[in-house]
Amino acid sequence: MTPRLKAGIFVRALTRRAEVAGASAFVVRMGSEEAGAVILRVNRLDGTCLVLNQARDGKGNLVWAQPLGGWSAEARASEWCDKQVKFDPDLWIVEIEDRQGRAFVDEPIV
Repeated sequence: MTPRLKAGIFVRALTRRAEVAGASAFVVRMGSEEAGAVILRVNRLDGTCLVLNQARDGKGNLVWAQPLGGWSAEARASEWCDKQVKFDPDLWIVEIEDRQGRAFVDEPIV
């Protein structure tokens, strides 16, 4: 099982990584600094987003799941994220704006 970073540290590192690569990244919603879950919205700036949420595989390793099944309309992505915030008030939402659709995560996207 991979050790887990505090959510705030992970989010700051991710946004920095995206910005260094020439993308824009910003925190849409700040959650719990210590242990909040993270949702990524990768926006290609063409009206579509890829929503990724943290999950664990069968061995306990971090992976990124696609709860909407891949690229979807921005409005659908926003609706899904809004529903998740109602269930988890500690949730972080990070939006990455990148025309290439890069997520800037090392873990597998499943």
